[in-house]
Amino acid sequence: MTATTRVAIAGGGVAACALAIQLAREGVEVDMFDKADCVSALGSGITLQGNALRAFGHLGVWDEIQEAGYAFNGLSLRAPGPGAPVVADMPEISMGGPGFPAGMGMYRPDLARILTDAAVAAGARLHHHSEVTGCTTRDDSVDVEVNGENVGTFDLLVGADGLHSRVREAIGIDLHPRRTGMGIWRAFVSRPAEVTHTELYYGGPMYIAGYTPTGEDTMYAFLVEDAQEHVDVSDEEAVEIMRAQSMAYDGPWNHIRADLSTASHVNYTWFTEHVVEGAWNRGRTVVIGDAAHSCPPTIAQGAAQALEDAEVLGELVLRGGPIDQAFWDEFHDRRVERASMVVRSSVQLGDWLLEGRRDADVPGLVASVAQRVSVPA
Repeated sequence: MTATTRVAIAGGGVAACALAIQLAREGVEVDMFDKADCVSALGSGITLQGNALRAFGHLGVWDEIQEAGYAFNGLSLRAPGPGAPVVADMPEISMGGPGFPAGMGMYRPDLARILTDAAVAAGARLHHHSEVTGCTTRDDSVDVEVNGENVGTFDLLVGADGLHSRVREAIGIDLHPRRTGMGIWRAFVSRPAEVTHTELYYGGPMYIAGYTPTGEDTMYAFLVEDAQEHVDVSDEEAVEIMRAQSMAYDGPWNHIRADLSTASHVNYTWFTEHVVEGAWNRGRTVVIGDAAHSCPPTIAQGAAQALEDAEVLGELVLRGGPIDQAFWDEFHDRRVERASMVVRSSVQLGDWLLEGRRDADVPGLVASVAQRVSVPA
């Protein structure tokens, strides 16, 4: 039995569930406090790289993930304009090692369901409509406040509560995600048989137009543009915006435009970036995942880095030793520089697009990240 017996986790996303699965199945008492009313049923798709798939293997959920998603190898680049000619077929590095494909597309709500079900099955207690609003952290324990009321004392509080983390704020880390200047439209549509892996179009009116298969009959499409204020756009208007902005793109985009509707879960988000510099913990409270770092999805490493945070933290807790300075030093040595590198690289790729840099070494940048994350954290 580990020396850590009771852990509180703020959040219900990828990092929160991954940590809960690891700890609960080894007998740690885990309480997950999620401000949402239920497991999200909304969203479009997500691209998962090999190191994320490797983490799912360690969590014991790979079989379910594999069944629910669409695995593929390789990436194609197309040109805008008539015919959408393929200009390059690029093999992808399998960052997860033998036994895992290079990448996978998946419907986000399916991923949320699988991870949440696994955490609860492992023994974690999930509390919905429960936001961690404060904490009193000390060297050997932390008192946790949920919805303004104290809910008890824990050995560890993990803030996996997203970009605008209340836990990060509660422990005095004054940091706010920075917009990088780009925004992305995403939509969930049916998959034509010709789409078997991610395809990206560079050029034309958008910085990137692309799509990724997520299942036998589904895929998600996306358009990357200069960041806009679209908070008041209706579902019908969002569909028409995507149709209009994609008119320069041929090939499978013709199918996408015809299939777009208000049932396509069209959504718009800004690209942001941040990294908590130095220590991610204050006493017995620590932030991970999007609470600690975020990056544009230009290299599709956001979920993978959140999973790695949870994996490393869970491993250290389950060693059974004390949560002391040596514990935190090892955690930060294994996570801060690596996550920071991914954020820097993701932002750099986006900046090159914003600057119109035709001489940028995009393949070299992506390959260097792939080589780094192919080695387990």
